[in-house]
Amino acid sequence: MTGTGPRAALTAEESERLYAARLYAAEARPYLATALFALRVVESPTVPTMAVDRYWRCYVSPAFVAATPLKDLAGVWVHEVAHLLRDHHGRGERLAAAKDLTRRGDRLRMNIAADFEINDDVYGDGLPQPRGAVHPSQVNLPVGLLMEEYVAQLSANTYRRQLAWLDCGSGADGLARVWELGPDGAHALNEQERDLVQLRVAQAITGAPGRAPLGWRRWAERVIHPPQPWRHLLGAAIRSAASAPGVGEDYVYSRPARRSVCLPKVVLPSLRRNPPRVAVVIDTSGSVSDTELGSALLEVAAISRAVGGHRDLVRVVACDAAAHLVAPVCTSAGIELTGGGGTDLRAGFERALSTRPAPDVVVVLTDGQTPWPRSQPACRTVVGLFHRPRTVNAANPDHRPDPPPSWARVVTIG
Repeated sequence: MTGTGPRAALTAEESERLYAARLYAAEARPYLATALFALRVVESPTVPTMAVDRYWRCYVSPAFVAATPLKDLAGVWVHEVAHLLRDHHGRGERLAAAKDLTRRGDRLRMNIAADFEINDDVYGDGLPQPRGAVHPSQVNLPVGLLMEEYVAQLSANTYRRQLAWLDCGSGADGLARVWELGPDGAHALNEQERDLVQLRVAQAITGAPGRAPLGWRRWAERVIHPPQPWRHLLGAAIRSAASAPGVGEDYVYSRPARRSVCLPKVVLPSLRRNPPRVAVVIDTSGSVSDTELGSALLEVAAISRAVGGHRDLVRVVACDAAAHLVAPVCTSAGIELTGGGGTDLRAGFERALSTRPAPDVVVVLTDGQTPWPRSQPACRTVVGLFHRPRTVNAANPDHRPDPPPSWARVVTIG
């Protein structure tokens, strides 16, 4: 893909070949067909080759189309739509803000890195690699990395002179070009339409997973099942458990009941909801890292703030194979988490439930490598589960740790 001289517009023959190349690309990569046909073509003599913006416009150089074989054009179609599907414009903006990559050379490096991410597995199997396409092997970098990882490993001058013409548009790095139509221009897809295109492509990939490379299958899984903000989920689970009917409720005589007017000579108690008592059982066995214990302490501090900082409402039980009760707390400062041995959180449950007054909610923060109580506690239970990849025990390949019980609300942490 090399730059060519400017041309005013596509001829009828060139236009027919451009759209024939898109059809060829859709036949070679049918799971990308929805995205390919969603691109709106805009002829532009100032574009070096072909480029895209975040609004799903595809800017096409007539001279480039005239000089490029049909099958190579098909590869360029797939390349450009991959920039948009993989959100290189949004990721490029975030990376530029985080690393202060504001110069034109920095953006070129980001464009090359985005091309590396795409080109290492998008071609082959009926779709030839276009002439001039960059590949990570050309600079002795491994395949399978993300754009952000390639940017960190590319020097500022890598290919700068040879690839000064390379420009896939703001769809590759987030920086608007002078030849782009912008958000108010014609032929733009709105945010809902763009999200729908991504979802349709992801559904097509998961519907026939054997036809897509591993990188595309991972992308589709993230689109259909995006990672959740576990802190929000864990907080919501705790709030739901703490605000459930009956939690923290008790009858008091300090305030008369509203029905007392019906019985003037009888003093009726009123129902009052108090802040819930929370027992936090933290897994301190040797399989839990210091970082995870730090996350657990942050959750203790958040729970303490949620109940108004009352010292008598939050208790922490550090537990490995035995339970170690920590004094009531209102912040995470000063909490000493002892342990480091094996894991049996049944002892932690027993200790937490035996405290007086009894807790309204039990929160367990663990990696899950533990036996669980056979019976459901009288109070609600939330389990924050530290993420662990699936592993096989060579000594006992058939061993599987017991999953958290069905009566607990489980949130994966991390």
